[in-house]
Amino acid sequence: MIRVGVHVSIAGSIAKSVERAETAGCDTFQIFSRNPRGWAFRDLDPGEAALFRENVERSGLFPAVDHMPYLPNLATGKAEFYEKSITTLTAELGRCGTLAIPFLVTHLGHHLGEGIEIGRKRVISAVNQALAGVDNDVILLLENTAGEKNGVGSTFEDIAAVIEGIEARERVGVCFDTCHAFGAGYELRTREGIDQTVNRFTEILGEESCMLIHLNDSKGGLGSGLDRHEHIGLGNIGEEGFRLILSHPFFRSRPLICETPVDDRRDDAENIRVVRNLAGK
Repeated sequence: MIRVGVHVSIAGSIAKSVERAETAGCDTFQIFSRNPRGWAFRDLDPGEAALFRENVERSGLFPAVDHMPYLPNLATGKAEFYEKSITTLTAELGRCGTLAIPFLVTHLGHHLGEGIEIGRKRVISAVNQALAGVDNDVILLLENTAGEKNGVGSTFEDIAAVIEGIEARERVGVCFDTCHAFGAGYELRTREGIDQTVNRFTEILGEESCMLIHLNDSKGGLGSGLDRHEHIGLGNIGEEGFRLILSHPFFRSRPLICETPVDDRRDDAENIRVVRNLAGK
């Protein structure tokens, strides 16, 4: 059976996110543990954190996933910005531990044009500092990116080079985003393309490193470098592409989180329904 969910709001209380995930029909779900558009945040309220943990356990939803806020950039050469990014990553790892969330997803960031190797070195240093500063079992999932200019993590080889430099290797994994992979040039619309993509991932990173799928269609074309999510089946990967993706064991066997729009065409519950239908459930 596939496990599919969406990113849900924590408005009002982080504990309310679990009810929102249940209402949408989720088996798994993702949140921001704080306002994703600012640097400042308040400490978790112990009562709210306890209620969140209780609600997750009661619901049977698994896994709960946290996503890093938008502002941090682990590859930047701007010193103050870089230090704030490390501080935020360290804090989020700690918050996940408090909330009993097993996975934290992070983008690897963008360098300032100095070259991919310099960007990777900064990411490695940032991740090593953050993991060394937090003593818990939270797994940091490095998310592939869409091939944007100066981005780190658009190729499997790039992610592997980062992981190679991580000291606590057992505390990192990969989040595979379908929209980002397609934007970076990995074919996901045909059975042959999907097999080639999965085989390449397995060869470079190892199948076991992938612990989560971000299941998103793409407004951009193959190799466009665009990170623009679309409803499942309504973008350039398309309905048949997702039917094939969801028939492949690599994707079916992992938690699937949709980060799709909510608009007058579809809401979260409808995207979950479409995923289940395409998966034959």
